[in-house]
Amino acid sequence: MDGSGKITHEKGFSTRAIHEGYSPRDEHGALTPPLHMASTFTFDTVEDAGAAFAGEKPAHIYSRISNPTLDLLEKRMASLEGAEAAVAFGSGMGAITAVLWSLVEPGDEVLVDKTLYGCTFSFLNHGLAKFGVKISDVDMTDMDALDAALQSRPRIVYFESVANPNMRVMDIAAITAKARSAGALSIVDNTYCSPYLTQPVLLGADIVVHSATKYLGGHGDLIAGIACGTQEIMDQVRLYGLKDMTGAALSPFNAMLILRGLKTLGLRMREHSANAGIVARFLEARPDVSWIAWPGLDSFPQRELAARQMRLPGGMIAFEISGGKEAAIRFMNQLQMIQRAVSLGDAETLIQHPASMTHSTYTPEEQEEHGITPGLIRLSVGLEDSEDILADLAQALSA
Repeated sequence: MDGSGKITHEKGFSTRAIHEGYSPRDEHGALTPPLHMASTFTFDTVEDAGAAFAGEKPAHIYSRISNPTLDLLEKRMASLEGAEAAVAFGSGMGAITAVLWSLVEPGDEVLVDKTLYGCTFSFLNHGLAKFGVKISDVDMTDMDALDAALQSRPRIVYFESVANPNMRVMDIAAITAKARSAGALSIVDNTYCSPYLTQPVLLGADIVVHSATKYLGGHGDLIAGIACGTQEIMDQVRLYGLKDMTGAALSPFNAMLILRGLKTLGLRMREHSANAGIVARFLEARPDVSWIAWPGLDSFPQRELAARQMRLPGGMIAFEISGGKEAAIRFMNQLQMIQRAVSLGDAETLIQHPASMTHSTYTPEEQEEHGITPGLIRLSVGLEDSEDILADLAQALSA
């Protein structure tokens, strides 16, 4: 009960995804938050403007830095991730690059898991590395190997909550605790899970990044990114990584679309996961499927860890079929309803070949070293009727 006598309690995930940070009474009773399309904002006096630029008075100045629509999205995402603050960006890579540009200097080391999204791998190894930042990788599912790698005292420990594309699940609490003991900041890419499935900040992460293009938007109609963390770090990321280093500003219209997507995030993640379970068990039973990874399968090596830190197993599946790369490509080309496309988390079921698509930035030797096999297939299970997804998979496998 609060001071006014009203009964209060911690609101649930979906309630916060719908209501956090907004009251219709503040906007003429409008149920849906207004869209603020302004690029710049006015001030009553030069003194007011000067105070805003000096950081002495909270105010929106220019939409590359902040905007009322983006501000609502950031407040809502911080709440959903259990973080103090968030910053929105024009893409997931905008979020990743702005965070890293803000936190590392020449001579620092960034320790990463051995499997990363292809563009993240490329930015680290072909971008940051050119500016005197050391990039090292280690299998972060191996705690002994991680302990050894942390002896070099890296500045950043970076990994994905579930590795894209081969579905290796990271023990977020264990890794972030070890990183903190070594004096490192931990950054977790939570795109595969969304905050509905996993909240890395509550498990010890310092910063969480997302491609909001994926499950957060959920409809394949926008490009966006989000970073969440402490107020101090997010202020640094906003005023340096976003404002000066990348300029990766999110449009207010796309922020509005993500706010709309968040309202159904819980519903969608439950359905994505349910459909993925049906598909994964179907594929596992097929004699022509030689390997499959989905965190809800009894055969999944890290099933216990996944159940401990994920609300549901999620909508992503990795698998291989007998015959390797050539068979995988023939199979994918036979699909009729399921679309061959990168991205994930859309209402449509999407399939792609990582070695030649999202992870083609790795050399063949790097792909082998980092667990991206030539025949690996990544399936983002959508929201269609499960019977129709299975029918398309079955006819393509049979063909």
